[in-house]
Amino acid sequence: MFSLQTIFGQGNQFYTLLEEAAEAAHDSARALHAMLRDADRQPALDAFKLARLRERETSDKISQALVDSFITPIEREDIEALGTALYKIPKQIEKFADRYSLATQHLEHIDFAPRAAMLEQASGVVVEMVRQLRHLKLEPMKALNDKLRSIENEADRLMLELYRDIYSGKLDSLQMFLLKEFFEILEKAIDRCREAGVVAYEIVLKNS
Repeated sequence: MFSLQTIFGQGNQFYTLLEEAAEAAHDSARALHAMLRDADRQPALDAFKLARLRERETSDKISQALVDSFITPIEREDIEALGTALYKIPKQIEKFADRYSLATQHLEHIDFAPRAAMLEQASGVVVEMVRQLRHLKLEPMKALNDKLRSIENEADRLMLELYRDIYSGKLDSLQMFLLKEFFEILEKAIDRCREAGVVAYEIVLKNS
């Protein structure tokens, strides 16, 4: 017969793995912001590849643990849903970095850093939300969910400013295309953070 300590000890591995996945996503966002605020803004893609590799390895560990474990601290479907949502964040960020590395000569006068800073903030909130899952307390999670939603709303406002720049007539057609494409990738990355936050929040709602 399993003791309670054994049961909960087995369950804790899922919290640890989900936290590792959230931290890898945050590291990817931090690397992007650092790259975009540097004066030369020359992409060093190793940091993004490493974060994606960590995320992929953690995702595989979560999948294997779900197969191997009889006991889970929260529903298996919720663990899988959150793991999938977290996996998508660095994937989206790496997409930006890869494409940016091919187009830097056309984007010298465009400042992506403020939006990247918001992405870093959003992914940081996601890390806090995933860490809160160990406690399953509603009030702290609600406060974090509200904070993440506020960041998303501010990002939406900045997207409207982006379209003002696009239609200003100051950019050539290639710059207009690239500006729209890259900001939409950043916006989707923030959306991915929001999606992960929603899953974490709903887990606490169900279990608190």
